[in-house]
Amino acid sequence: MRFESIVIVGVGLIGGSFAAAAKQLPRPPRVLGIDVDPVALSWACEHGLLDSASLPDGLGAQAWLGKDGADLVVLATPAAHVEEWLMRLGSMGYHGVVTDVASTKKGVVAAAGLYLRPGVAFVGGHPMAGSERSGVQASDPDLFRGAYYVLTPTEKTDMDAFRGVHALASEFGSRVVSVDADAHDDVVAIVSHVPHVAASALVNLAAAHAGERGEALRLAAGGFKDTTRVAAGSPELWTGICMDNADAVIAGIEEFRDVLGRFAGALRSGDVEEARRWLADAADIRRSLPAQWVPATEQLIEVVVPVLDRPGVVAEVTTAAGRHGCNIEGIEIDHLSESSADLLLVLTDEGDIDGFAEELRGAGYSPRVGSLDIRKEP
Repeated sequence: MRFESIVIVGVGLIGGSFAAAAKQLPRPPRVLGIDVDPVALSWACEHGLLDSASLPDGLGAQAWLGKDGADLVVLATPAAHVEEWLMRLGSMGYHGVVTDVASTKKGVVAAAGLYLRPGVAFVGGHPMAGSERSGVQASDPDLFRGAYYVLTPTEKTDMDAFRGVHALASEFGSRVVSVDADAHDDVVAIVSHVPHVAASALVNLAAAHAGERGEALRLAAGGFKDTTRVAAGSPELWTGICMDNADAVIAGIEEFRDVLGRFAGALRSGDVEEARRWLADAADIRRSLPAQWVPATEQLIEVVVPVLDRPGVVAEVTTAAGRHGCNIEGIEIDHLSESSADLLLVLTDEGDIDGFAEELRGAGYSPRVGSLDIRKEP
């Protein structure tokens, strides 16, 4: 499935970057934008991000989101407004493919099932990329390159729609992984939401000790600035994100407090070895994180999974890949009959591919794993 026309609802940093990335593809689609801010829309049109724009109640929006509207709708509004737009798409009779970019997924996936009409394909999405800057003027066509782009398929997700969104995100240069929506919200609380809260707490702590002339803040070195960079992000956006994922964020903050408490306890008791071990473990893990991921070899891995063509099979297989850290470079479906197909996954050399195959076997599948040499002539 290739999308010839894309509507982006919410033309800010992420929506604008999505538009910019789409317009730089070898075969760029027609990109349309909807936003409440006419200045943002004008800027996006003037700078070539959008082919056309409309306010939410404009004639353009009515046409693009109707029964014969665009191929793909990307909901790039803050998470608090995604449900409202899903309701609107349902009431307008939209019949294409819908995805979103919200950083919390459980509520969005549930709302899509509740409000979208039968036959509308929804593929939950979360590009894990961003900037301390905000607004369409901060758009970057390379924002998603090298970043994880999470998709959250369910048992109701349409195979072709999933492939289409997966292919588009891959064309942006993203590392696409599939994750269960509930698991996604728990994980991003730890690796994204709590770190933002921690960065903001450090800034507030320094400000409380700044003194009348701000001495402490003037002495803030590069390490402090690097650690707290994300605290400069939009307060409105991050309030919504934390409220939407409140339970997981609270649990993460409490666990973070316990982790800090271990180090404080080591200092209080004068346990030099425990303090050193605490810092060394963190240093080793941090050094193991690649600055930018690239495949280690020119070999790709092909996994062929015979499946029954039934709802949920793509979600089962791709989320299993995600659990084992496998990055799906490409996905195809070879229909063998009306009820059976081969699901062909092309994986990079990242993750536990053997563990992935073993989980599939345990679930009743019979995967075939082999190398795919990209150097071979077609």
